[in-house]
Amino acid sequence: MNDKEIIRTSKFLSLILRHEPERVGLKLDDAGWTGVDGLLRALNQHGMPLTLEELKHIVATSDKKRFAFSEDANRVRANQGHSIEVDLRYVPQTPPEMLFHGTAMRFLDSIRRDGLQRMERHDVHLSAETKLTLQVGGRHGKPVLLAVRAGDMHRAGHEFRVSVNGVWLVKHVPPQFIEFPAA
Repeated sequence: MNDKEIIRTSKFLSLILRHEPERVGLKLDDAGWTGVDGLLRALNQHGMPLTLEELKHIVATSDKKRFAFSEDANRVRANQGHSIEVDLRYVPQTPPEMLFHGTAMRFLDSIRRDGLQRMERHDVHLSAETKLTLQVGGRHGKPVLLAVRAGDMHRAGHEFRVSVNGVWLVKHVPPQFIEFPAA
């Protein structure tokens, strides 16, 4: 697979493992897992040929570490970002004092009013890292990096969890915990 094919396949895997498993006739278990053999068979039957070695390569090299294999490597799932009902079973943890969220400038007014909303996903995604976070924000327009006082949120009773790839997850970030860039 060349880089372009890897990106296309990774995006399709995100669609299948986070949003529409039924598109290829799959069902995810309640924790978001599906069998590797069944996934490969379903993808191949739906015009997205993929070998086990290619899947392993995508899981291992994804820049955002979007996917994970089970300990026995017989199952695979997306690490976060689901719009379908799953319980990833990440345990609550104490976040760092500051986390970051990348967004587009055009969303700032609604974020100032309502905070960060999870929208169609299960959680708001936050990161301790800024470079990639800012790039993510640029997917929908001019990027802006928001600082979130996660430590203060946690002390105020908000529950944080962290995915295996280091993305911090929270149901909502009220605006009073967000540090906005100067206008």
